[in-house]
Amino acid sequence: MVLKESEDDLTPGDKAPDFSLEGTDGETYSLDSFDDYDALLVVFTCNHCPYAQAKFDELNYLTREYDDLAVVGINPNDAEEYPEDSFEKMREYVDDGRVGYTAYLRDESQEVAAAYGATCTPDPFLFANEDDTFVLKYHGRIDDAMSPDEEAEEYVMREAVESVLAGEDVDVEVVPSRGCSIKWY
Repeated sequence: MVLKESEDDLTPGDKAPDFSLEGTDGETYSLDSFDDYDALLVVFTCNHCPYAQAKFDELNYLTREYDDLAVVGINPNDAEEYPEDSFEKMREYVDDGRVGYTAYLRDESQEVAAAYGATCTPDPFLFANEDDTFVLKYHGRIDDAMSPDEEAEEYVMREAVESVLAGEDVDVEVVPSRGCSIKWY
């Protein structure tokens, strides 16, 4: 496991790079698939990383709590070297309830992760839907628990989501997310 912090290739105000990826439900998703939502949280994540696993519950909570927010998990990891990150295992995680996001997608080519500049799992990007264009508002940690054994006390992403949904600027301290490095081919 290589511990990494997220980097800022996209900056607030940038448009979300589009994608076309298969979801665990067999559907193909693009940014247009989420046009009905006021906000979009794209999280590069995986199954095997303890840092990503530690955020499953919070991401599931965000999915349930905010009707106008789409939470989209994208798994870009090399599934040959990390079989726990295979598409079949992703489906198992959804079927058994560990993952309950709006959509859980497979980035087999890793092109989407590269386009976003994702570096670790989890690496979250929060966008506001502005006239059917998703614009980056926040790229940083999900909460203040920066290791898998810590309990969160400050839910940063919740604050950011509430600001975006209220049409306000996101006024939370930007601290990079931390997790396992993306397993590139």
